[in-house]
Amino acid sequence: MACKSNIPIKTLNQGPFEAKVDSIISLMTIEEKIGQLNLPTSGDITTGQAQSSNVAKKIEEGKVGGLFNVKSVEKIREIQKIAVEKSRLKIPLLFGMDVIHGYETTFPIPLGLSCSWDMEMIKKTAQMAAKEATADGINWTFSPMVDISRDPRWGRVSEGSGEDPYLGSEIAKAMVHGYQGDDLTNNNTMLACVKHFALYGAPEAGRDYNTVDMSKIRMYNEYLPPYKAAIDAGVGSVMASFNEIDGVPATGNKWLLTDLLRTNWGFNGFVVTDYTGIYEMIEHGVGDKYDVAALALNAGVDMDMAGDSPTIPAAFVKTLKQSVDNGKVKMADIDAAVKRILTAKYELGLFENPYKYCDTSRPTKEIFTKENKLFARKVASESMVLLKNDNQLLPLKKTGTIALIGPLANTAVNMAGTWSVATKQHLSNPLLEGLKTVVGDKAKIEYAKGSNIDYDLDLEKRATMFGKEIPRDGRTDKELMDEALAIASKSDVIIAALGESAEFSGESSSRTNLQIPQVQKDLLNALLKTGKPVVLVLFTGRPLAIVDENKNVPAILNVWFPGSEAGLAISDVLFGDVNPSGKLTATFPMNVGQVPLFYNHKNTGRPLGNNEGKFEKFKSNYLDVRNEPLYPFGYGLSYTTFNYDNLQLNSTKMDTSGSVTISVDVTNSGNFDGKEVVQLYVRDVVGSVTRPVKELKGFQKIELKKGETKTVTFKLTVEDLKFYNSNLDFIAEPGMFQIFVGTDSNASLSSQFELTK
Repeated sequence: MACKSNIPIKTLNQGPFEAKVDSIISLMTIEEKIGQLNLPTSGDITTGQAQSSNVAKKIEEGKVGGLFNVKSVEKIREIQKIAVEKSRLKIPLLFGMDVIHGYETTFPIPLGLSCSWDMEMIKKTAQMAAKEATADGINWTFSPMVDISRDPRWGRVSEGSGEDPYLGSEIAKAMVHGYQGDDLTNNNTMLACVKHFALYGAPEAGRDYNTVDMSKIRMYNEYLPPYKAAIDAGVGSVMASFNEIDGVPATGNKWLLTDLLRTNWGFNGFVVTDYTGIYEMIEHGVGDKYDVAALALNAGVDMDMAGDSPTIPAAFVKTLKQSVDNGKVKMADIDAAVKRILTAKYELGLFENPYKYCDTSRPTKEIFTKENKLFARKVASESMVLLKNDNQLLPLKKTGTIALIGPLANTAVNMAGTWSVATKQHLSNPLLEGLKTVVGDKAKIEYAKGSNIDYDLDLEKRATMFGKEIPRDGRTDKELMDEALAIASKSDVIIAALGESAEFSGESSSRTNLQIPQVQKDLLNALLKTGKPVVLVLFTGRPLAIVDENKNVPAILNVWFPGSEAGLAISDVLFGDVNPSGKLTATFPMNVGQVPLFYNHKNTGRPLGNNEGKFEKFKSNYLDVRNEPLYPFGYGLSYTTFNYDNLQLNSTKMDTSGSVTISVDVTNSGNFDGKEVVQLYVRDVVGSVTRPVKELKGFQKIELKKGETKTVTFKLTVEDLKFYNSNLDFIAEPGMFQIFVGTDSNASLSSQFELTK
């Protein structure tokens, strides 16, 4: 059913280790086999006490295949020593961690990182994360997350690369290659894990863990491509998602984990559950603990991620032996799962050297170094998106008095954003510190908090968890605002640091309100009334509905959560040391009622008949708001301007063995050197099934000096025009194709060509 990619698949389960793995399996008891399928979390183990920890006995007995969320090379070395020196078969352990957007040196949240549209840079962030994590003993990361999402209510939109399957696929490949490199036996590479398989980014109502229900044709064309790209790139492991697919939870879905993933896509790595995913199927209503564990194994799950505590016992360890005895599970299927786990350990070189990731001299030389932090600063500045800049308010001058106001102006622990588990949060660089460093003695920086994150204390607590609190100020809301206004009145320009706090987005952080919290809106409106120029520095983990801000604030810089070097990177952009070049990878709606909203939608039989978005009765539109988004996919301004001209095709016809080359001249017509993301979109005009109004099929990020012109070329082949039809055949149909080239998904330059038989 699924297509076979032309990209060679680099798999983990290949010949060299098969005999060795089989020989180990022949020596194993059933308890030891099931133990290899067990991935518990150990909790924090104090260095020097691993021998007496509650997990040590299980490791000695061969009942653990790996651990996750243990941090520090010393602890990991102690634990690995138990496995390879005290267990009967001396099988080394895997050590996993959520290394999502950096290790201790933290990069922007993945949604922000994707807005750089720079694949080589994104690959390098994964390489650096792997280098740091492996220096600390970690050999397996639960990344990349490649879930497509068109619903910003879903908090985990922050962890993905946005709404587009083409861009998402390119980023998936870059991340896998970055983590795993060319040789997994190198001690600075690590096993990657693509997640969450599958469709996790499309939950009903945008509520985390909720039901996903979609047609196969949408699944194959719009949601599956990034997972497939990661498989083709050779990713070593896959994590099952929490949601159901066609009425069957993904963790127990044989069609998904065996028929599609292994048979059709040729994946030979191993599948791990998400945390407690097996037992959660009980609440889905598909059986008791024995039923769901058997369902997971038979579906194709190889490893059970669980707490392995009295309250969250390990599902496989507690049930599989009995399920073998009563015929629910075959020993051959357990052996197959064990084989995949052991092969991964061989591929990582752990049998040859169990301590290859345990060099205690590496952390001080390779983690959170000056070089790494400088790179993180660069990456952060490349990921920011300039949303508005009336009258070229930005870049600011390093002169006069600058008022920095807002609850996110001086909170180091929020700068790394969600899922930054290894980050030393307090060492991150907040905006206040960054401004003072970059400005030096050239300008005066005055700071006031201005408001709390939210009027609602309970909501604020929910949005500042996991050690990322912003201490609630004891003063009244009026006292906070009065202080801010007094400072603002003496300033030449105001920087308002507002938006979401770090844990407003992320796992289990869904929202129904996509606006900036009201207390911050009130603060911003008061600042605007001073008559001083205001720059909104917007912190967010998702697209927000900022219609009022877009109308009233002269300059808006969306910085996402920029990572360890946040304050310095933001300051680099604010003062023009870096010209912003980020482009949105997720559409910003006018309001939550438009959600889900995405650029590559299908047309209707009654499309709106005007280009101004004016209401028309009996057309597909709203009574109260236009159809268009606030900011479209691919949107992002620069301090300079770019002109597109001279769009040309080398041919107006292409047969199935040929290609079409598209060229366009791009000129930097402004007053700054800058970078531009040139975007190519295609529309299949007539199809056997309805096709999107346009689809991204190419992009290039180019750098242009002031006044410089470059010719950018794209090459389209028949592979770029293929899609899954109603039979799930991957085909390209002859006919007319429109192309659009420009600075965002509203690309204005267009032409067309015909695909012939």
